[in-house]
Amino acid sequence: MPEGARQPTDRIELLFLGSGTSAGVPMIGCECAVCTSTDPRDARTRCSVVFSYPSAERRVRVLVDATPELRLQCVAQKVMSIDAVVFTHAHADHIMGIDDLRRFNAIRRGPLDVWADVETFETLDRCFGYAFTTLSTTLFRPKLVRRDITGPFDIAGEMWTPIPLHHGNGRSLGFRVGNVAYCTDTSGVPESSYALLRGLDVLVLDALQPVAHETHMTIDQAVEVALRINAKRTFFTHMSHNVMHEPTNASLPSGIELGYDGLRVSGS
Repeated sequence: MPEGARQPTDRIELLFLGSGTSAGVPMIGCECAVCTSTDPRDARTRCSVVFSYPSAERRVRVLVDATPELRLQCVAQKVMSIDAVVFTHAHADHIMGIDDLRRFNAIRRGPLDVWADVETFETLDRCFGYAFTTLSTTLFRPKLVRRDITGPFDIAGEMWTPIPLHHGNGRSLGFRVGNVAYCTDTSGVPESSYALLRGLDVLVLDALQPVAHETHMTIDQAVEVALRINAKRTFFTHMSHNVMHEPTNASLPSGIELGYDGLRVSGS
């Protein structure tokens, strides 16, 4: 194998830009043990990841969700380019950083493809319609191209499989790329979606807090789902300030860990 080439087992890399709930951690006006923790893993920006994988010429980077902290996340993690954006759903903590995508337009000197389902695009069009217009303008704005998710789709030669998820009374989408799956913002995995999650190297799964919540899984519920899916490694995300990293992480079964901002994991 040529020097510097990646082994097949780490062909796909997942970078956690953020691992926190919609309020972020620390929360405004809170002085609880987690919000005042000195452990950097307890500081959680809103939930987002970057998938990266090799194409014929270079590594492709795909952003999943655009949080309100997108600019700060990308600066902190040295994300220098993005090739496309994929959205899980249209809640504010997952879309309100869209305007900062304009910097990636400038870097690539062209538009970005944005992948989402019809329901998500209804909100994106209402909130950020200016970003999808083809009208010529000198404004420094995002230049985005709508790509509808109606089933599996290809980004730069890699197949993305959408994973339908329950999210309270609504729904969100997880995504599988190779043997890596990202399933944030879910209150439960539909029975039909388990077949899409077999044979994973890496699973990222919503685990909000120890106590029950209407739209997210508890730690115990997430453990139950993770054990059923049985990925080689599972990482929890979208944690609230009711989850302190070190003691919670120590209590989890083997092969299951809490994610944190800046974590990088790899799979095939």
